[in-house]
Amino acid sequence: MENRKAMVIGAGQMGAGIAQVFASASYNVVLYDLDTQALQKGISKIETSLKKAIQKEKIKECEMNETLARIQDTTNLSNGDDADIVIEAIVENLEVKKEVFKKLDQIVKKEAILASNTSALSITELGSVTKRPEKVIGMHFMNPVPVMKLVEVIRGLSTSEETYKEIKSITESLGKVPVLVNDFPGFVSNRILMPMINEAIYALYEGIASKEAIDEVMKLGMNHPMGPLQLADFIGLDTCLFIMEVLHEGFGDDKYRPCPLLKQYVKGGYLGYKVKRGFYEYE
Repeated sequence: MENRKAMVIGAGQMGAGIAQVFASASYNVVLYDLDTQALQKGISKIETSLKKAIQKEKIKECEMNETLARIQDTTNLSNGDDADIVIEAIVENLEVKKEVFKKLDQIVKKEAILASNTSALSITELGSVTKRPEKVIGMHFMNPVPVMKLVEVIRGLSTSEETYKEIKSITESLGKVPVLVNDFPGFVSNRILMPMINEAIYALYEGIASKEAIDEVMKLGMNHPMGPLQLADFIGLDTCLFIMEVLHEGFGDDKYRPCPLLKQYVKGGYLGYKVKRGFYEYE
């Protein structure tokens, strides 16, 4: 993998994490974002993550320096025109993602694979706006990317077997575990996780128990490392609402109807840990 090149679109938490794991696996990485400040924050997050790995004696300082040296940050999409694989990790908005995929299709070499880190949106639809739908696939990394082993690999209707096998091999080269799923709203992870979180919010909304009690039941009774309401805060309540809306619209089933309390919190700006206030308050 020494000479392979990856481009990551979006320098937020997920994009920075994806860039880190590719660079740590000896890929040359182009980290792209429109915002120079976002790029600086992304590189800073990578440095912080690598320094923690040094403290835990998982890597040496020379390995951190080598990893950072493999990452080139840029605000110019054309700097990734020779990438072998592009991973998009921007806002969960289908129309915005489509525009990015159209541009990437024109810029990167025709052999390149175009992957999306979307947690819920249609890979088939993203592929349909390109001239290479057979080379479009989903790579849904879990957060935090450097720590979590799972990558949901999502095949669209047109994704070729060759593309899937290549992505499976790439995922394994990152030290991750690829799990193949088909292209339906929410895939597997969020189709199961988000209704559970939504039901926990309903339990709070209906006054069945306090937020602390609901989380404690799931932690102590179901052996979950984090309660569903606290987990929702860390995911982002706006993200939780978005995924529930995708599930509700995609399946047309009221069992996916977002809880009114979740909608109220999002409208009120209570988005969770990233704004220090959601179901809980954070210092």
